[in-house]
Amino acid sequence: MTHESYGTYGSGEAYGSGEAYGNPEPYGDGGPDGPPDAHADASAGSPGGFGGDTYRPAYEALADRTTQVSQTTLLSQAPTEPLLPRQQYVQGVEGVQGPVVAPAVPVEAGAAAAEARTGGRAEARRAARRAPRRRGTTERADPLRRLLPQALVVAFLAGGTSAFVASDKAIELTVDGKPRTLHTFADDVSELLAREGVRVGPHDVVAPAPGTPLTSGDEVAVRYGRPVHLTLDGQRRRVWTTAGTVDGALEQLGVRAEGAYVSTSRSRPIGREGLALDVRTERSVTIMADGRARTIRTNAATVAEAVEEAGITLRNQDTTSVPSGNFPRDGQTVSVMRITGSREIREEAIPYEVRRTHDPSLFRGTEVVDRAGEPGTRRVLYLLRTVNGVKERPRRMGAEVVREPRAQVVRVGTKPRPDSVKGADHLNWSGLASCESGGRPSAVDASGTYGGLYQFDTHTWHSLGGSGRPQDAPATEQTMRAKKLYVRRGATPWPHCGAHLHG
Repeated sequence: MTHESYGTYGSGEAYGSGEAYGNPEPYGDGGPDGPPDAHADASAGSPGGFGGDTYRPAYEALADRTTQVSQTTLLSQAPTEPLLPRQQYVQGVEGVQGPVVAPAVPVEAGAAAAEARTGGRAEARRAARRAPRRRGTTERADPLRRLLPQALVVAFLAGGTSAFVASDKAIELTVDGKPRTLHTFADDVSELLAREGVRVGPHDVVAPAPGTPLTSGDEVAVRYGRPVHLTLDGQRRRVWTTAGTVDGALEQLGVRAEGAYVSTSRSRPIGREGLALDVRTERSVTIMADGRARTIRTNAATVAEAVEEAGITLRNQDTTSVPSGNFPRDGQTVSVMRITGSREIREEAIPYEVRRTHDPSLFRGTEVVDRAGEPGTRRVLYLLRTVNGVKERPRRMGAEVVREPRAQVVRVGTKPRPDSVKGADHLNWSGLASCESGGRPSAVDASGTYGGLYQFDTHTWHSLGGSGRPQDAPATEQTMRAKKLYVRRGATPWPHCGAHLHG
């Protein structure tokens, strides 16, 4: 083959000629009568080109081999983990991941394929040898146009698949104790939870913390918070726990569960809605009874239950130093009081009242009793108790009146007394009083017989119109009656001090 014919074969016009492409002559022989085409026979079944063309340029075969090697490399790099739906949709031909993209096929390649199907390739080559010689620029540009689209497709598939595999992460996500393995493109924990529709609140726990970057093989755990209405040793409060059972919640809250009373089964699961829980921890309580101390460990709810657990029986009026309904505290001492009691009825006098009325016919300082008073009587019920052998002060329980008291009626004089007595006003009565009593109206001698300013005896006082005792009367009345006594008897009633009347 001459250089000229080779150049003609390489021209786009002769290779892509419509005449040669449309020639119905069978591909691979020289004509109806001619011998078979040696080139066609030699290239039959060749993997390098269209229909086994031995004259196909080397760069076309190289491009096909590059495509096959890239596809094989991509298959070896494909992840062995289960594919996510977003990965499966790009499962391509022969297992290559990524969208199936048909490479751009040049016009010449299409013509060659058509010739391979129609069997007119030999005729096309002969026509190309007969065609006029063209410039070599077309020959050089034609293979580049065929190679460039294929190279771009291979680069796109290789780069995109590598980025796809690098971004995919295998993560184990455990939500409330239920684990599952998944593939994700999330960059951190927050994005992962958002993509999976897992919402967390202020009482929920996420480990690692939201915002932590993710790498393939990481484990993410989410525990939801649950409200617990806890009554612990009589104290009520609302707490939150991420434990899934009552036993786990007690451990998480730091409640000493050994020997404690729990209102529900400890293995009971706690739902998202929470539950109400009554817990009484075991406490040490000392019971003092009958002169003996008993210390017990108990989770009783009341003092009465603790006393009963200590083997002590309360009888009749027996009671405890702490109210029986109180919650027993750790280290508390409770005393049992043995009580015996009886009732007693006593009669008591009811004092009478004194009613005084004014009487203008009586001198001032004079009182007359018109009716004497009488006390009444009432019956009083008392409770007598003995606590642990010691008697207590009687407690008054009630009373009833047996007889009403009668008031005393007294008339009190309001008439003014005369201050002068004829024949005695000019005497020195203050000197006499000073000598007899030291000038004290309430003075009484050592024997109790004489009293007042002038030391009257009771008999003499009454004979002069006085009432009661002289020392209880006003000083003016005492002086007035002393003057009357002087008119009757002179100074003789005062043998020692009478001389002062004239002094």
